[in-house]
Formats: sequence, structure tokens, C-alpha cells
Amino acid sequence: MNFKEIHIGELIEKRVSEKEIEAIRIGKFLNCTESEITQMYKSKDLSTEILLRWSKLLEYDFFRIYSQHLLLYAPSNNSLNQNIVEEKKKSLLPVFRKNIYTKEVVHFILEMITSGEKTKSQIIIEYRIPKTTLENWINKYKI
Repeated sequence: MNFKEIHIGELIEKRVSEKEIEAIRIGKFLNCTESEITQMYKSKDLSTEILLRWSKLLEYDFFRIYSQHLLLYAPSNNSLNQNIVEEKKKSLLPVFRKNIYTKEVVHFILEMITSGEKTKSQIIIEYRIPKTTLENWINKYKI
């Protein structure tokens, strides 16, 4: 899975194929036509409301794909450039306690180490994964 370039329509189409759900059922659930469904498969992005409905229908959290993208490619909130004043402000949005590393992300990271594409130090710096977490993954998956 390429978490850098996400084409959500293609991923939804793959899941529909896996679940073998007919277009008629999808159309009824999403309240749309077959041509609109086909157009969604071709779309690189979808509204959150539609994506939530797809997630429910297909019993798969498509939002998690975007969360993994953020873990791997977005700056962390512990950035050195962050202003101290910003740290003191309380957000009205929910605050999540820890990052969610899926098996796919762990495999992606460990594959880069085993292939020699990146060193442990590079992984720690570029992806902001704590050294102890990385060592635990290496020990757990015996690479």
C-alpha cells in the first residue's frame, strides 16, 4: 500500500470486489446511480460524508488510510518550529493520546530497514518513531 499517493476510489473499488457487493445494493445504500458509483471509483478523493457511508457499507475504516499518511508524511505536533505560545492554547478538538501504527505501517518501516533503503536512525528522524518503539518492532517481528 502506497500511503503517500492515496486514490480512495480505487481502494473502495477493490474492497467492493473483495466483499462481492452488487451495484444495486450499493446504489440503495448510498442513494445514487450506478454511473455515480463508477464515478466514485474513478475519484482520487471523496467527501467525508460519502467516505463514512462507504466505510459502513464495506465494513472498513477508509479514514485510517489517511491517518497512516499523516503518521508517515506530516510534521508532528512536537516540531522544533512550534511556537511556545501555541503549546499553551487548548484546542476545542478532541486530542488523541497516541499514534496508531497498523501492521501495514510497521511492515512498511521494517521493509525499508531490511532492504537497506533507510537506516534505523533515518527512520527515527524522518518518521518520528521513538527508538524504543522501533526496537520493539524489530524484536517482535525478528528482522
